[in-house]
Amino acid sequence: MSANVPISQSNDITAPTPQNTPLTHAPIAAGLSRPTVPDISEDAEPNEEADNADDVQEAMLGLVQGRLAGLVGKSSGYIESLPDEVKKSVEALKGVQSKQNELQNQYKRECLELEKKYLELQKPLYERRHALISGSAQPTEEELERGNQQSLKDDPDHVALDASTTAAPIPEFWLTALRNHVGLAEIITDRDAGALKHLTDISIEYLTAEASEGKPGFKLIFTFSPNEYFENEKLEKTYVYQEEVGYTGDFVYDKAIGTEIKWKAEKDLTKEFEIKKQRNKNTNRTRLVRKARPTESFFNFFSPPTPPGEDALENGEIEEEELDELEEKLEMDYQIGEDIKEKIIPRAIDYFTGKALEYDMMDEDEDDYEDLDDDEDDFEDDDDSESDNDLPAARRRGPPKGRGGGAAGQKVDPEECKQQ
Repeated sequence: MSANVPISQSNDITAPTPQNTPLTHAPIAAGLSRPTVPDISEDAEPNEEADNADDVQEAMLGLVQGRLAGLVGKSSGYIESLPDEVKKSVEALKGVQSKQNELQNQYKRECLELEKKYLELQKPLYERRHALISGSAQPTEEELERGNQQSLKDDPDHVALDASTTAAPIPEFWLTALRNHVGLAEIITDRDAGALKHLTDISIEYLTAEASEGKPGFKLIFTFSPNEYFENEKLEKTYVYQEEVGYTGDFVYDKAIGTEIKWKAEKDLTKEFEIKKQRNKNTNRTRLVRKARPTESFFNFFSPPTPPGEDALENGEIEEEELDELEEKLEMDYQIGEDIKEKIIPRAIDYFTGKALEYDMMDEDEDDYEDLDDDEDDFEDDDDSESDNDLPAARRRGPPKGRGGGAAGQKVDPEECKQQ
């Protein structure tokens, strides 16, 4: 979800059109206008005129970019200036495009039905996985043989286990798998780990037409054993798509709904409590008051942000900075839900062992990285450089994906976070 907010309007600037838009960006837009070697005056003193020119250029760049941003979505007059005969062809193309959109929407709906079909085929395997994790069943010879073959593919030096050994439950399986996902590791705190040790399964269901008012979507189900933190046996997170696919041809999220967590006394992990002393102005008596404030926690995932109304910004119900922050939170929430659905659930064992981290790193694109300014120190050689945890998200590797293994946010090499 994004909002195009006009910054300024002007009658003397024309929005880019096929006629007036250059094939490449001008150097001023690409930030390439400054010379790499400064002019040197005869008296070897700083060239103040050049510095002033740079300042003026930066100011002009900001002004031009601001005005162009204000024209996004506004007509330049190019289409309106075309002859009626040409406009008729343009209008017909819109009709053709609408048919393409209908087919794309149908295609995505059928893909969703295919996902549902294969989820039903996978359910017996997920049930078997749960039995092995919990220790309620012993591995079969076929399962061990297939697992051994896979291990040999990953490591030619792998030694097969003794077949006579009795298999045991896998402790903290899901906590480990979640922590070995890049983005989730960053939101799982040490306090959360105590509760997530009781997580026994994560599963998915697709929404029925009756449950979602005809809109497609899915539900993530987190099942817990009895614990000291909350009374719920299951915590659910439901994602609802919009009825029509978006401009990119994919489903667009409409909203997310989370389970209300029934926290036990003094165990709410989404809040921090502090004791404050208060004094009565009239009687001068003092008292101790216990106050709660929100804090970071994985369990905030079940209290997703609410999208603002379409006119919230124009009506003054929300500030532009607040809107940007809210949109960022919504994007992160949707991304986490998608990753749990597409990665964690189908490949839980790969996240538990850390194998999935290798593939997550392979998915990174060199275009995700940018060169640092020449005047910035190389953080690999600077003892006073920022730690990876302190870097803004744009400078960490990849989209919201987290570090694997160990404590939340701890940087761990893929090989180190594999279970031995």
